[in-house]
Amino acid sequence: MAQWTSAVGAAQLARLLKSQQDRPTGAGSRRPPAYRALADGVRLLVLEGRVPVAARLPAERELALALSVSRTTVAAAYEALRSEGFLESRRGAGSWTAVPAGNPLPARGLEPLPPEALGSMIDLGCAALPAPEPWLTRAVQGALEELPPYAHTHGDYPAGLPALRAMIAERYTTRGIPTMPEQIMVTTGAMGAIDAICHLFAGRGERIAVESPSYANILQLMREAGARLVPVAMAEGLTGWDMERWRQVLRDAAPRIAYVVADFHNPTGALVGEDQRRRLVEAARSAGTVLVADETMSELWLDEDMAGAMPPPVCAFDPAGSTVITVGSASKAFWAGMRIGWVRAAPDVIRSLVAARAYADLGTPVLEQLAVHWLFSTGGWAQAVELRREQARENRDALVTAVRRELPEWEFEVPQGGLTLWVRAGGLSGSRLAEAGERVGVRVPSGPRFGVDGAFEGYVRLPFTVGGAVAEEAAVRLAAAARLVESGGTVGVEAGRMFVA
Repeated sequence: MAQWTSAVGAAQLARLLKSQQDRPTGAGSRRPPAYRALADGVRLLVLEGRVPVAARLPAERELALALSVSRTTVAAAYEALRSEGFLESRRGAGSWTAVPAGNPLPARGLEPLPPEALGSMIDLGCAALPAPEPWLTRAVQGALEELPPYAHTHGDYPAGLPALRAMIAERYTTRGIPTMPEQIMVTTGAMGAIDAICHLFAGRGERIAVESPSYANILQLMREAGARLVPVAMAEGLTGWDMERWRQVLRDAAPRIAYVVADFHNPTGALVGEDQRRRLVEAARSAGTVLVADETMSELWLDEDMAGAMPPPVCAFDPAGSTVITVGSASKAFWAGMRIGWVRAAPDVIRSLVAARAYADLGTPVLEQLAVHWLFSTGGWAQAVELRREQARENRDALVTAVRRELPEWEFEVPQGGLTLWVRAGGLSGSRLAEAGERVGVRVPSGPRFGVDGAFEGYVRLPFTVGGAVAEEAAVRLAAAARLVESGGTVGVEAGRMFVA
């Protein structure tokens, strides 16, 4: 059996290598031999996640024709990649990309630390902001007032409180997607929703297509469920999905599920346009793939010109919910401590999810459901989310300014919304930066946490969780971590500023 899960055609690989060559390079740099340049180009594409790990590469003759080079050049490049651990081959099965053995998934920088454990550490690991007060307190007080009738019941509502299901359905209907309460299940956060969906649709060994990069916690959830992840590289910049790659993966790998974040993608911040959403739904329907659309970031547009300009939800192109299962949550737009999520799907899918819940968590806490219902029904939600946007916008702008000043060689595009900045770290190892960061007082997650099998080693993710002077100090500490990685030196402090000796 072949070891690859997707394929990269000769013309497609040639285009990717050409776009890589178009990047500026240092003046006076020596040109390597042709085979070495080709091997380095493929290696970088794998490390950046633009060519997935376990992707079948074209035959030597096909790639030679596409690149207008000799077959000997391609053969030598493939041999170099094999010797370095970036390519595996087997007679009759072809060659597919890999990453060298001994590169474990970095363990630092993503799991939240309790506030009392932080001390002087600046935590950029968790993309979450403090609660938007006074709305949390008001919502809990409102929930307590509504609690007494529910206290006289058993308290188990596997599908969610009827009043909250109806309110969520009404919100979708208002957005132009007619929805019945029977199409809604309330869950314990978005993670609980996606876990339930994976257990229902994708047993152990099933293929799940995921964006590359993607949300690290979801990737780990799917790994632990025994799924075989098939990465699909995002398009260049913040333009969303590469539809040619998606069509190819859906056709060739036939994944049972595809998981996507169309609205201010985590970690890149990309916003997918309406036409791409429509085409991906059509492709998933044709392939028989269940498309799981995570819209937990959909209300976190930050630029003023985005108000009223957001593309329609992915489920707008499948209102019956037979192909698209939508996941929403209060945790990103409101507060991470409010563990309320929901699923929108066809009624028969919701019934199956609810039936399976008897063997999982039985239901979601009633008090928190009542708090979210209070926010939705009183208008408090809209005011709280606007406060959240203001916080995230100010933090984003402060962080961008500070990083550009302290680390001008780091590359990124500023997203129009969401909570994260995806940064190419000037040729440095993201894993080493994460390790050095903890030594100088800043926690930052490395790129491979958001990829499959070691991709994105040259990236870090910076969330919009700190602003003002703290954002400036975070950038100073990141610059110190970068110098530490470059030099292998020691850390000191002079005149209140950190330096590497």
